[in-house]
Amino acid sequence: MPASPSESGQPPAKPASRWEDFIDIFYAPSEVFARRANSGFGIPMLVVTLLVGIIFIANSGVMQPIMDAEFNRGMAAAAKGNPSMTPEQMASGRAIGEKIAKVGAFIIMPLTIFFVGLFLWVAGKFVDAKQTLAQALMVTSYAYVPKIVEAVLGGVQAMLVDPASMTGRYSLSLGVGRFFDPDVASPVLLAFVGRIDVFTIWVTVLLAIGLSVTGKIPRRSAAIAAVIVWCAGAVAGVLPALRS
Repeated sequence: MPASPSESGQPPAKPASRWEDFIDIFYAPSEVFARRANSGFGIPMLVVTLLVGIIFIANSGVMQPIMDAEFNRGMAAAAKGNPSMTPEQMASGRAIGEKIAKVGAFIIMPLTIFFVGLFLWVAGKFVDAKQTLAQALMVTSYAYVPKIVEAVLGGVQAMLVDPASMTGRYSLSLGVGRFFDPDVASPVLLAFVGRIDVFTIWVTVLLAIGLSVTGKIPRRSAAIAAVIVWCAGAVAGVLPALRS
């Protein structure tokens, strides 16, 4: 029978600190999900929300061409439905929209994590996962850590590329949507292909790993559930596009 750490004279291994979770999630996600299986989701959700929100506000200046392009496209669509809309109303709408965007940066992320976690929990039931809803939210919170990197890279790209090329929300994405002109492509098609990018796939892979660890199911089964969640996200993006 092997000796315990105390019997062998070796000090017991210290538990990993919280800050280590945000490093380990990039190269040892299984370990993070295993040691935090019953630790709750509040801290990782808060950290991801604050960092992504702060980076969004810090990037707002260099990202202005994208915001302007999206606003102008939205106003053009609104003007078709309401030809009587005046320039003053459009200017007022722009000012309100920019304020909402800055506040929304700290609201959209926790809501997204919650609903993705909820879908992960539900999808897990189809593959016999033992995961609880709290565990699903913990997994999702850590799975969204790469979004911090995405926000940083987006700001760096915005400082380097030609502002004229920043014509839509996918202009700086590391995915298929980057190669589509939002003024020409179908909004439905763009909403779908916009999901095929490095960071969305990265998050989906982490969701699968986390579900496998906390739900005590094979990786293949967890991957099926994660793909279901990815598809649900695609549908959520396509439905607003269908109404535009």
